[in-house]
Amino acid sequence: MDLPVAPEVIRGLLIDPQLYPRIFAGVGACEQVDTLGAGLSWLIRIGTITSGVHTRRATFHPDRHGGMQLRCTETGALVSVRLRRREELTRLNISFFGVGRIHPAVAALSNAEVIEWTEAGFARLLELISGAQTSVVVNGEDRPLRRRAQVAGQIVATGVVRPLRPVRAVKQIGGLARWGFNLAGGYAAAAGYAPDRIAVIDGHGSRTFREMHERSRALAGAMATLGLGPGDAVGLLARNHAGMIETMVAAGKLGVDVILLNAGLSARRIEDIVQRHRLTTLFVDGDLEPLVDYLHADIHRYRTDSPAHGHTTTDDLIAQGHNRFRAPAQKGRLIVLTSGTSGTPKGARRPHARGFATIAALLSRIPLRMNETMLIPAPLFHTWGLAALQLSTALRATVVLPERFDAEDCLRLIAEHRVSSLIVVPTMVQRILDLPVAVRARYDTSSLRVVASCGAPLTGTTVLRFLDAFGDILYNTYGSTEVSWATIATPEDLRVSPTTAGRPPLGTRVAVLDRERKPVAIGAIGRIYVGNHMLFDGYVNCPPPEEAGGLLDTGDLGYLDITGRLFIAGRDDEMIISGGENVFPRPVEEALAHLPQISEVAVVGVPDHEFGQRLAAYIVKREGSGLDPDMVRTYIRHRLSRFSVPRDIVFLPALPRGETGKVLKRLLTGALAEPPTA
Repeated sequence: MDLPVAPEVIRGLLIDPQLYPRIFAGVGACEQVDTLGAGLSWLIRIGTITSGVHTRRATFHPDRHGGMQLRCTETGALVSVRLRRREELTRLNISFFGVGRIHPAVAALSNAEVIEWTEAGFARLLELISGAQTSVVVNGEDRPLRRRAQVAGQIVATGVVRPLRPVRAVKQIGGLARWGFNLAGGYAAAAGYAPDRIAVIDGHGSRTFREMHERSRALAGAMATLGLGPGDAVGLLARNHAGMIETMVAAGKLGVDVILLNAGLSARRIEDIVQRHRLTTLFVDGDLEPLVDYLHADIHRYRTDSPAHGHTTTDDLIAQGHNRFRAPAQKGRLIVLTSGTSGTPKGARRPHARGFATIAALLSRIPLRMNETMLIPAPLFHTWGLAALQLSTALRATVVLPERFDAEDCLRLIAEHRVSSLIVVPTMVQRILDLPVAVRARYDTSSLRVVASCGAPLTGTTVLRFLDAFGDILYNTYGSTEVSWATIATPEDLRVSPTTAGRPPLGTRVAVLDRERKPVAIGAIGRIYVGNHMLFDGYVNCPPPEEAGGLLDTGDLGYLDITGRLFIAGRDDEMIISGGENVFPRPVEEALAHLPQISEVAVVGVPDHEFGQRLAAYIVKREGSGLDPDMVRTYIRHRLSRFSVPRDIVFLPALPRGETGKVLKRLLTGALAEPPTA
């Protein structure tokens, strides 16, 4: 074939292993694992769940004619590419030898189909070079009528809505009509349908849907006697338990906003938030009381858990029996704090669910079912834990809430309660995998059908280890406090492409845009924008992120592949320019995660007098493992570009993490105890 591009441009792209899964269908992943003299060693994942995923090692060598050869080490299959300049064109001669041995699906293709596949890949290569505006993927958002039909079908098929006896139907729909599609409406509707079903199990016992509904109504009435009402805001500093949920639901019924304070914040940071939001009332767990002890005495405080001398508890307020209060025109909002990984946490107003579409969106990618048991160790003050709780009411799920996460205790709860869905953040996935195999084997986790992770990227190594250990039940959700969800990777996605963030759920649009806010080509890195009906309602006292055509800027960089799967390159503010080259920390983190000596790793950019910026790697070694800085640098030098080699290697006993498990990279640079290492 002839391409209107200079040979050196094509050659420069074809030598990059990351190009192939972006533009060639059937290639799930391709990474460099070693250098071999003038050649390279690659690891390639080929196939689908249906046809089978095969991992092949291949060698990549430039030839003396300015072309290149890719040879499969295991099978001897060979692809040869020759490039010759012909005036303003490049003539490509591509020869395939024994490629049917690479994968059974390839063996079934005719020569004509192989040629068609090759031409399609190089057509996308041209689009990448020319900057074609193709990086937009939509799931139902562009066709409202069709999306409504899909929402209805999803809700009926799952059983969220089904034919009911008239009395029960009136009670269920009446709860939603009065309180809305929020936590209050969810518990009221579930209480109308299945009042005696267990709603919440925590360390103190269990409560039915009727008890949750009635107790939260009494708490709302008591709040009204305290002078709280529509337009007011209270702070909630608590861990996962039923009292925390009752406080959120009660405030919502009264029209009071709730600021969900992160239990991992410092006392000073909490003081700043209380002052910024002008809070006069706090609901606090007893063990978190020291974080607010020194606040102004005029701030009223109520315990959400155990009683203590001089403190009124939510149980005390509920016991007052004030069940009557004026229902507000506007239901109270939940204000979630952003993670604060790169600065001060901001309060983000979470919108109420937009009817059944919110439920249908998540169910379109995660196969949760009605009347099952859901374990939520992810913090409820975090968007992901909160979203799962809201979804649980529509599914009438029994929710098990541990106040703190412990990996072995998590497995114990799964076995004890026959949990079918587990809601986690990535560090919890890693902690479970770090348990000795003998410990994991003590607990029967066969009831698990869904393990849904969100909050930070999962490394490809962690994904494959978990799938191999527990089966194809892992779902990786990419989103943020501001956009809710953006994409969800199913086990099928992750088996083929372990680092993918997945595809958008129903009613969601994702675009990768350039600096002029125009779509980039498939495979090109740009800024990720998301549009759905659950975009947040803005920050409190802060300007919102930028928008483009109804899509919200996530602040992340990434790309879409030919299948519509999204991949995250990293935060825009994490990318560094070293010696004129754009370098992302995440590929270095992914590569180092393969080393068995490394338990955790984070890579950040730091100033450099010579190159402008350089990478520094912060590593937690596994107990008893031997690893030194030169070994780390040599390993990366063979896998990535020279600009990706971290100049600084710092070994730490642990990485600084927030309560949701995110690494707080802003705290890492202070760990450099020595001058930069050459």
